[in-house]
Amino acid sequence: MAARTRYVSRSLPMPQTPAKSFSLIAAIDLGSNSFHMVLAKADQGEIRILDRLGDKVQLAAGIDEQRLLSEEAMQRGLDCLGRFAQMIQGLPHGAVRIVGTNALREARNRGEFIRRAEALLGHPVEVISGREEARLIYLGVSHTLPDNPGKRLVADIGGGSTEFIVGQRFEPLLRESLQMGSVSFTQRYFRDGKITAARYAQAYTAARLELMAIEQGLQRLGWQEAIGASGTIRAIGLAIKAGGLGNGEINVEGLAWLKRKLFKLGDVDKLDIEGIKPDRRQIFPAGLAIAEAIFDALDLQRMDHCDGALREGVLYDLLGRHQHEDVRERTLSALMERYHVDADQALRVETKALQALEKVADAWQLDDDLHRDLLQWASRVHEIGLDIAHYHYHKHGAYLIEHSDLAGFSRQDQLMLALLVRGHRRNIPKDKFAEFGEEGVKLLRLCVLLRFAILFHHIRGTQEMPRVQMQAGAQSLDLTFPDGWLEANPLTQADFEQEAEWLKRIGFTLSVR
Repeated sequence: MAARTRYVSRSLPMPQTPAKSFSLIAAIDLGSNSFHMVLAKADQGEIRILDRLGDKVQLAAGIDEQRLLSEEAMQRGLDCLGRFAQMIQGLPHGAVRIVGTNALREARNRGEFIRRAEALLGHPVEVISGREEARLIYLGVSHTLPDNPGKRLVADIGGGSTEFIVGQRFEPLLRESLQMGSVSFTQRYFRDGKITAARYAQAYTAARLELMAIEQGLQRLGWQEAIGASGTIRAIGLAIKAGGLGNGEINVEGLAWLKRKLFKLGDVDKLDIEGIKPDRRQIFPAGLAIAEAIFDALDLQRMDHCDGALREGVLYDLLGRHQHEDVRERTLSALMERYHVDADQALRVETKALQALEKVADAWQLDDDLHRDLLQWASRVHEIGLDIAHYHYHKHGAYLIEHSDLAGFSRQDQLMLALLVRGHRRNIPKDKFAEFGEEGVKLLRLCVLLRFAILFHHIRGTQEMPRVQMQAGAQSLDLTFPDGWLEANPLTQADFEQEAEWLKRIGFTLSVR
């Protein structure tokens, strides 16, 4: 694996925990069309694939007009995951990463499916944003292809969305995700399996309209090669090869020939073309229309297929997290610099918050790596809202975190981090924490620790701070300062007296002496 530069804020060293070493790691991609799993052995920064499993679940086909996932579609997915579960049985927490893409982004009742999937698999399921999906796709592609100089365009036609990335070597320079995919377009234009020129033209035009929003930005960057990931790209390339017009790549001549072939056949049941598997015939016309629209919008002549895609990217991202090449650190450093965070104060708060966590972790059941990560992240970025306005800056900061594209973070990560920032001062929105169920109780405890660390360093480093003893109860926290210190420092004393009143509102007792 090529050497990687790790970007961190110069004024804020990132505290690190020992890297974990897992003999086996696994990635599961809950796609809109297919579910895939890869099991791999990690050794010296490299990944060796041991096994692959996949199934055409077509989750996106089970989403109705109210954006609700049907029980039948859920069951198809759970049946597939039941087979995956046996393969990852016994793998420790942190060795498996499961990501959901567009279908789960869209489904309003995704929480029900996720709950059942997690119970089956024994590992958390993350729903990632379209741009995060694009980043991971590019990571998988860049680790699969030779490390050539120059820029490459990567396109991945999925079941519910299509991702585009322009990058150089291992770094994505532009990431985009559009709401068009082979399953969703099939539902819209080819539901009954009939293929006509008029229907194909509708699908093609819809794709061109989606592409208008990003085509100029992509073309401004330019590229030396175009790469396609996913089964749709592979199937089109193989079909063109079967027609004697290529060697597995997609080209303009082959697209035109294949489109004429589809019109002549007229029905997906007749798509008996080498390279198009029977379980892909139904969604093939929609995928072809999207591919042709991409070629025309971006003026492409050729697109080569790459086997690496989202699941391989998830594996390498997982490996990087455990070897201190975590993209989330780079993301937070960039966020801090963009919003002019006081790095020295952030480091003081982070250090104190983590010290406090060690003292109460057992009593408050905050023993998961994610708990430490969330507290660490929130300590670093809790003041980003000050760059917008001082008034309600905790709300501004929470909004920025919740609605920004943060590379490496799942949607759930961002929501939890945003809530910690929202609750770091003044009134605590207890109802928002309750939305996270049982995990919300632990999240609320993390918020209390963050608030303690911030108050402890209210003076912002201009005075020496004492050692404080901490004793945690289920709904209480007892703080003991050295004798006479609080009396000699009335501002800190007043801060904690006020804090006790804020916490009282959520049924939490803070005792300070």
